[in-house]
Amino acid sequence: MIKNSAINDLLKVMARLRSPTGCPWDREQDHMTLRFHAVEEVYELMDAIEAGDDQEMAEELGDLLLQVVFHCQLAKERGAFDFDRVARHITDKLIRRHPHVFGDAKVKSVDQVWANWEKIKQAEKHGTPHARPSALDGIPKHLPALLRAEKLAKKARKTGLAVIKSGRGVPKKSELGRALFEMAARAQARGWSAEELLRRTTLQIERELRRRERSHVGLSVPASPRIRTPSKIRARRQSRPAKSRQQPVR
Repeated sequence: MIKNSAINDLLKVMARLRSPTGCPWDREQDHMTLRFHAVEEVYELMDAIEAGDDQEMAEELGDLLLQVVFHCQLAKERGAFDFDRVARHITDKLIRRHPHVFGDAKVKSVDQVWANWEKIKQAEKHGTPHARPSALDGIPKHLPALLRAEKLAKKARKTGLAVIKSGRGVPKKSELGRALFEMAARAQARGWSAEELLRRTTLQIERELRRRERSHVGLSVPASPRIRTPSKIRARRQSRPAKSRQQPVR
């Protein structure tokens, strides 16, 4: 006796929930009303991973899978696509973009793997509405500001569009983390949103990078003189009299 596929059972349950005799809440949802649910499920999955809780991770992976299945059911009802098409698409993509595994290509490093991946991706999207003519394309606009800044800096550095300078000295990771926290705390104390400040600045830098990209000129992004680097923060602290030290942010 062949055991029923769990994924097929899930697809059937989702279809039933969306049917005329299904759940009122599920029936009134659409892609837009569900869009932030997937984000929430990803964060809950991250919590489970970091906690090392396999049981919780399995549950959160299921919740995330439900979001995929839900959107596929909605699309199927519209005649756009279904779960099988989504699964087939990602399977074919993985095979195409790993020619060193499924083909005859040879690679000697992870950097070569990434280089091949980017070339194949560009070729796939060339001439389509989803073409990415800029090396900076493909960064989701709804990413948290710091993650978006990281993605932009990485793309700019890898393509030679920018040289990101860190200022004097090479800070330790712990120092840099504390500096980021302190800057966020200082912004909050002034009634500013650090998230919004960084998002706005990142957009400004992206626009400048794109202008330079069009003119084939590299852009250097130095450490801002108005923002102390971790080494400057440490030096200033060491030079302060003990009685004038600020209380830690609570």
